[in-house]
Amino acid sequence: MKIDILTLFPNMFDGFLNESIIKRAIDRKLIEINVHNFRDYTLDPHGKVDDTPYGGGSGMVLMCQPIFDCVKSLRDENSKVIMLTPEGKTYNQQMALELKNEKHLILICGHYEGFDERIKSICDLFISVGDFILTGGEIPSMLITDSITRLLDGVIDSNSLESESFNNKLLDYPTYTKPRVYEGMEVPEVLLSGDHKKINDYRLSEQIKKTKELRPDLLED
Repeated sequence: MKIDILTLFPNMFDGFLNESIIKRAIDRKLIEINVHNFRDYTLDPHGKVDDTPYGGGSGMVLMCQPIFDCVKSLRDENSKVIMLTPEGKTYNQQMALELKNEKHLILICGHYEGFDERIKSICDLFISVGDFILTGGEIPSMLITDSITRLLDGVIDSNSLESESFNNKLLDYPTYTKPRVYEGMEVPEVLLSGDHKKINDYRLSEQIKKTKELRPDLLED
């Protein structure tokens, strides 16, 4: 898979791409991730990529030309272009599972007061990461890239993926490690029993219990 990220702030991705699971996946060529400064594509002699909105209003709006030209230089028949915007569908694990089957994703990070509406014409999908305001699309693009990368074959052990939160629309079960007792708090006896059926039953019941208490909306869905 290849992911191209369009942003005005490429340095924000330095740590993200050079640490932990993402770096290992890149080094093992399980994924290719490129960050593009779409300011490099502007035809304005002063490097301008935004302007005041027609009809008045506060802030600056990202212009069509730099983003259009950047996308055109990257797009091919396998590309899916995604705009990160509050107007989009709220991102979740099911979307991550669907997107990990794509060959090429182009993520467009907004900034300032938003996009010229016409930029939507070159996009295939619109994604929001939640009902709150961020300064730009850089953090959402990292979130989406991370959630997809870890699902790719060979990046993480498949057994670990199967037991994670949201895979069965339930939160993950509680886990413990040594010591057996810490400050009076004991590891549940069933986990020490060696009876895998009892352990699996316990974990499922804990998943349901935790989801009912913390995220009942998942059970409603």
